[in-house]
Amino acid sequence: MPAGISRRGGRRAFALYEVLLGLAIFAIGVVALGRAVGNCITAGSIRADDARVRELLANRMSEVQTAPGRPEASREFKLDTGFGQVRLAQKAAAVELKEENGVVLPGITRVTLTANWLRSGMAQSKQIAFYVYRGR
Repeated sequence: MPAGISRRGGRRAFALYEVLLGLAIFAIGVVALGRAVGNCITAGSIRADDARVRELLANRMSEVQTAPGRPEASREFKLDTGFGQVRLAQKAAAVELKEENGVVLPGITRVTLTANWLRSGMAQSKQIAFYVYRGR
């Protein structure tokens, strides 16, 4: 054994390495937990954006379905949601749907609503399509 080093000092050094290893494992765990919490927050805000846009689309769909007359062929709205601006585009076109026996059903319009917005600088989009019947 070299001079000045006792067996007891070697055990203390070994205990120090154990503590350092434990702290390293703990630090890795804390960093992983922090990232997981960040991912949960991001997922929650994405879900909130999605719910807001779905509500905007559903409201506009209700307006189109309950309005008298045929839907406008093309229209665009810019809506401020308080969390950013959403551009809502409406396209409508008459369609010729046929019954099983080949008879054309008149007065049916296919309406497509598209919502576009930015989230963290990236373009996002959601679209719905539905039919509106206005008899002649």
